[in-house]
Amino acid sequence: MKTFCVIPAFNEEKNITTVISQVKSMVDAVVVVDDDSSDRTADLAARAGVILLKHLINRGQGAALRTGTRYCLDNGADIIIHFDADGQFLARDIERVIAPIKGGTAQVVFGSRFLNSEHSAAMPIFKKYFIMPLAKAVNKLFFKVNLTDPQSGFRAMSREAARLINWKQDRMAHCSEIMFEVKKNNFKVKEIPIRVIYHNFGQSFSGGLKILKELFIAMLVN
Repeated sequence: MKTFCVIPAFNEEKNITTVISQVKSMVDAVVVVDDDSSDRTADLAARAGVILLKHLINRGQGAALRTGTRYCLDNGADIIIHFDADGQFLARDIERVIAPIKGGTAQVVFGSRFLNSEHSAAMPIFKKYFIMPLAKAVNKLFFKVNLTDPQSGFRAMSREAARLINWKQDRMAHCSEIMFEVKKNNFKVKEIPIRVIYHNFGQSFSGGLKILKELFIAMLVN
């Protein structure tokens, strides 16, 4: 089975080379989608020998994932992984995340930070006790989705699932919309515990409010 990994990237010159080097040996192809970075992200990705796709304007992580996923489908991928460029996910978890799809027990697998007690404890307090519970409540009430991690960007899907999952949210609300699409299509789903290395970036109060704002926009659209 051909496994492709899509990495959306925006101004990640500090992390992209390391992330690519760690992921490359775990998959058949790495697809980096540069979302109009203003730094050297695209140049470094190209030097690392990956498939590089570029947006001419900044469209958001959800849009970058959609671009990368379509490329994978057009080029024969059997399993498609979504993986962040900021170095918070661990490449060695890829094998465990795709195992249920390879084994035929799941069509979509979500990595969950909350099934790993050690790394759940390490989550920034504001995110753990405010952002995540509220995001989970929104998912459950408005999207009828009840998974342990409402905003994980580490997921894998079979070719069949990727063809039918049609998310429209260009930014962070795509996480909830993908979960909704998975439930709507009645795919076999599993959650797998993952480990996360938290950085300061993206853990701020304003960053958390932005995620919630986009979630409520997605709620209104759907």
